[in-house]
Amino acid sequence: MNQKSVLIGMSGGVDSSVAAALLKEQGYHVIGATMRLWTYSDSCDINHEGCCAESAVEDARRVCDKLGIDFYVMNFKDMFRDKVVDYFIDEYKRGRTPNPCIACNKYLKFDAMLKKARAMGIDYVATGHYAKIERGADGKYILRASEAAKKDQSYVLYNFTQEQLAHTLMPLGGYNKDWVRKKAEELGLGVAHKKDSQEICFVEDDDYAKFIIDYSDYKPREGDILDTNGNVIGRHRGLIYYTIGQRKGIGAYGRPMFVMKIDAENNTIILGEKGMEFSKELVADDVNFISGVKPDREISVSAKVRYQAKCAKATLYPMEGDRVRLVFDEPQRAVTPGQAVVFYDGDIVLGGGTVE
Repeated sequence: MNQKSVLIGMSGGVDSSVAAALLKEQGYHVIGATMRLWTYSDSCDINHEGCCAESAVEDARRVCDKLGIDFYVMNFKDMFRDKVVDYFIDEYKRGRTPNPCIACNKYLKFDAMLKKARAMGIDYVATGHYAKIERGADGKYILRASEAAKKDQSYVLYNFTQEQLAHTLMPLGGYNKDWVRKKAEELGLGVAHKKDSQEICFVEDDDYAKFIIDYSDYKPREGDILDTNGNVIGRHRGLIYYTIGQRKGIGAYGRPMFVMKIDAENNTIILGEKGMEFSKELVADDVNFISGVKPDREISVSAKVRYQAKCAKATLYPMEGDRVRLVFDEPQRAVTPGQAVVFYDGDIVLGGGTVE
């Protein structure tokens, strides 16, 4: 039997490092690759520790040396700027809140990198994501949430196609973070206790407003803050400084107020009182169903409207094109245009889309 080969994306962190080691133990011919997306010279200072940092490349290289596997650096900077950074900036300019990790997974990690691997004659790509890929009884591939609920990353992976799942491996789906760090220690990997990256990889100090100003021609404009009756109750300092559901930094009004809507066309922000930040339903577009088949009638699902949210029961109604309407059993807080909504059947990811 021919040995199967796999190209694994190496971020320089503990997860992808252990994933590479597990794949080697499982008998694959493993090749490590760091995707050159965005370096500290583009936006970060030299001490930045995110996965775009120059040090991440060297960490990944050292891990591959330790494991005795080949290592490559692949340049995807132009595509990353086009598909992720420009999209990120444009969404904020439209008064929306984007999720760049989802765009990166969709266009780069599981599309461009997979195409590169296949062109090199490599059978699979792999990452250190906490999620599981299985093949169902009907022959179709299934994406499941990780057994480690606190680390589950299935929310950002809903754009998979059947073809991509057939050529993707995620060896960490059955493990938790403590086990992964212990495994890295046993292997003598220097990244065993490296901090997890919590920020957007290309935005230093998570200051996305400064990033948008520095890397685009956008200049924030002050505008009116309105109540839900259209009365002017204050002034805002620029739309990019606000997001749906925000309470802090919006001014004092003698009672709790929340950002209800960001109106880019009129350069206004609408505030509502406590309780108004909850929504019973939403419409999503750019929807992907992992099975490749869109439901032809309403179905019961559970859904998440943000990465850290709990799944909530809902009914999904298909609409024309790549749109769906979702009606929740219980209202959900801060349903935010631009963010993802992801649909589940138990722990199986059915698909997801972008909140309109």
